[in-house]
Amino acid sequence: MSWLLEFRPEVAQDVAEAAKWYESRETDLGGEFVEELIQVWERILENPFIGSRRHSKMDIRWRYPERFPYRVVYKVDEVDQFILVIAVIHAARQEKGWQARV
Repeated sequence: MSWLLEFRPEVAQDVAEAAKWYESRETDLGGEFVEELIQVWERILENPFIGSRRHSKMDIRWRYPERFPYRVVYKVDEVDQFILVIAVIHAARQEKGWQARV
């Protein structure tokens, strides 16, 4: 099964802000953050259901990078084999921030 992965426009800003914050703490840490997100996206493309958590009321899933306390929030359309990344947010943030993007 071949999936198509797309991103809401806000995701680029989510990633840029977090990477900038990590980079301000330690040289190259922002780049490591981005690399780890790319690995998460690759795993989502392999199988969007394995290793993910599912929202109890919405058809939304998320995965966590290994080293960083962030969630990659996404929606899966099984019929069209389409995955939409909705947000990359700090794991401690409230759901209201990304729910407006759905």
